[in-house]
Amino acid sequence: MTIRASTGLRNKLLDTNPFKTIFAASFIKIYDGPVPATADAGLDAANHLLMTVSISGGGTGINFEATAVNGAIAKATGETWSGTTIAAGLASFYRLVTSSDDGSTSTTFARLQGQIATSGSDLNMTTTNLSNTTSYPIDAFSVSLPTL
Repeated sequence: MTIRASTGLRNKLLDTNPFKTIFAASFIKIYDGPVPATADAGLDAANHLLMTVSISGGGTGINFEATAVNGAIAKATGETWSGTTIAAGLASFYRLVTSSDDGSTSTTFARLQGQIATSGSDLNMTTTNLSNTTSYPIDAFSVSLPTL
């Protein structure tokens, strides 16, 4: 498991912005292909967008709880997160992004990038072999910071 925070996210967190504010009304984009080495890296022709996760798959950005607990913040209670695939493929990684993120190389976009598997990964899904035009839920998602 290797979650990567972009330079833009780290800078925003260290300035004045809490995680839940940075990623208010954000999206989880799920890709196939090789996982970029950093969250600052741009996506290339080998990375295909399979699905964008939003509230009930309707295109409205997702949110996090108002309060972190024990160093972790989870998906907002009451929100149903899901997405419908726009292409079939093998989900290999995700990026949590704001609506303005265009996927290009950037040290200013706030991004959180992690790997996908069916268990023991940064984002666990019931399957990683996604079928075209199929809806997939994200039932649980949280982000935690290690103790220093």
